[in-house]
Amino acid sequence: MNKNSVINFAQKLALINEHWSPKVVAQLNDYQLKLVKVKGEFTWHQHVDTDELFLVIKGSMDIHFKDRVVPLTSGEMYVVKKGEEHKPVATDECHILIIEPSGVVNTGDAGGELTADNDVWI
Repeated sequence: MNKNSVINFAQKLALINEHWSPKVVAQLNDYQLKLVKVKGEFTWHQHVDTDELFLVIKGSMDIHFKDRVVPLTSGEMYVVKKGEEHKPVATDECHILIIEPSGVVNTGDAGGELTADNDVWI
């Protein structure tokens, strides 16, 4: 993998075989750009120190909050503010790009079986 080459999302997503396991495709200063395939319900969690950007590349998903649900579809993005408890849900497989500082754990403060290895590049 050459970290200084053009990044093709479709090619990178083809390398991902599991759901809820973000893979790093680029780094911009202290922020990592991660591709992930999601399906089903994730765990309720929050990131106390950082915002988190979700950009839907293909499909649709909802981000559940305690007081609302934010639906997203291809070409749309949403920024979850730091400290906001949320739970991503996708009825069908959805491909997304997440932008967040390096070192952020996907399950935030919740932990559990859906916690993915961090800083895995594809």
